[in-house]
Amino acid sequence: AARLPSYESTGAAGADIYACLAESVHVQPMQRVRIPTGLALELPPGYEAQIRPRSGTAFKHGLTVVNAPGTIDEDYRGELGILLVNLGKDTYEIKDGDRIAQMIIAPVHQALFLEAEELTSTKRGIGGFGSTGT
Repeated sequence: AARLPSYESTGAAGADIYACLAESVHVQPMQRVRIPTGLALELPPGYEAQIRPRSGTAFKHGLTVVNAPGTIDEDYRGELGILLVNLGKDTYEIKDGDRIAQMIIAPVHQALFLEAEELTSTKRGIGGFGSTGT
């Protein structure tokens, strides 16, 4: 049975998301899987759900969210499936009820995109990918 997301500490920003499985899934190294949760969301207008890896599982086992952070849009009504990849060297077993990711509910602002001939200059300019130092 599906389990509602839960905050595991009073200061937690992310609510843990649980696997909803009929049988365990063995994730091979470098394998990508979609793990069902049995959940569907109805977010209020102007909000998204961000799906992020659980830091302990990522560090200890290399299990992470493929498209981190994943975005669940306010108008999506299907089942929440968590896209995971095993970056570790060992097979990882996911069992029913395991905590597999965390979810953060955040406000969204849609931008108005305009075409421009030029942009204002800044000290940084076009420098990117480490250009501001270490």
